[in-house]
Amino acid sequence: MNHSKLNQLNEAAQLIYEVLPPTPVIAWPGLNDALGAKLWVKHENHLPTGAFKVRGGLVYVDRLLKTQIVTGLCAATRGNHGQSIAFAASRQGLKAVIVVPKGNNPDKNRAMIALGARLIEYGEDFDESVAYARVYAEAEGLHLVPSFHKDLVLGVATYAYEFLTKVPALTKIYVPIGLGSGICGVLFAKAALGHSVDVIGVVADAFQTYPRSLDAGEPILTEPADSIADGLAVRLANPQALAMIKKGVSRILAVDETAILGAIQALAKHTHNEVEGAGAASLAAAFLERDAHVEDDQIGIVASGGNLEAKVLARALAL
Repeated sequence: MNHSKLNQLNEAAQLIYEVLPPTPVIAWPGLNDALGAKLWVKHENHLPTGAFKVRGGLVYVDRLLKTQIVTGLCAATRGNHGQSIAFAASRQGLKAVIVVPKGNNPDKNRAMIALGARLIEYGEDFDESVAYARVYAEAEGLHLVPSFHKDLVLGVATYAYEFLTKVPALTKIYVPIGLGSGICGVLFAKAALGHSVDVIGVVADAFQTYPRSLDAGEPILTEPADSIADGLAVRLANPQALAMIKKGVSRILAVDETAILGAIQALAKHTHNEVEGAGAASLAAAFLERDAHVEDDQIGIVASGGNLEAKVLARALAL
């Protein structure tokens, strides 16, 4: 147990709980039967922004305002990070400008606008949006919120803290990897609690940015691609996240589009939850390793978000 990290987690959790309740951890019988093992789902899709990242936004903005005078925020996103920053900004009376790539999930776009953000569509993918947000923030005198930062990690680590304290017997946890704040938060909470859970990263087959960067020993830029799991659509690994993942994750699994759609369907069928592609990817990975699960395993997956496009849900249900 790391008392310093645990104290940081408790402080972050208390800040978040002034605004948001802890999210449910549920073992659904139908999913247990489908997997052939005890499976726990951490329902971050039940948060008001529909995804885990709001935790990080609240902690980041709170800490920022304690050290700087800020008039507004700017961030690049595929959706969930943007909602997080818009949500946190609105609570503090700050302007929020969010940059998304062209053709971004329209439901996530509408959600960010509803939270008071000004939306700018720029770039063919997330990485091009990041570059534009950097230029825009400097020109407009806005604070640029990165997509990966230690305070974002600390905030999202509170979901793992809830998960590991609710189910201390957890033996495996499958965690989706976008830019990396979620899985790094799990590693932070694991270290804080001195837990032995096996942390398994999950990426979309079309975006194997992190496994390829681990193989190369440095962040590499992967080729443009597309995936229904837009939260995993990252082409360039973050160096800090890569270092934490290299040190703490036992392995990274890649799941294809059909597997992700099947997992979306299974979650809808057995839990009556809409879980977006990134969150469903963790279940797809647990199914991929079905034969490796043993009788005593207590398996966790992270339903990291529920901001699922209707057309993707329709494809999944039609399988």
